[in-house]
Amino acid sequence: MEIVGLIYFMIIIGMIILAIITYLVFDKRYHKNHGKQIPAGFEKTEEITIDPSDGRKLRVYYNKQTGERFYFEENL
Repeated sequence: MEIVGLIYFMIIIGMIILAIITYLVFDKRYHKNHGKQIPAGFEKTEEITIDPSDGRKLRVYYNKQTGERFYFEENL
């Protein structure tokens, strides 16, 4: 019985560690493409997205060299 308890404990610890790592990676990826200033090399597109969490309208800017997208809040 002691082995079974140890296995469950290790599974729970592993799940907690996985959840923390997932949160940190998602948070970094989500917030790096939003900002107050448009970075150099990005061109304005006609694409506009609405953030479902708070209803903000975000203009999409695109960097042709890297393929990266940047989302900028505009008063539309």
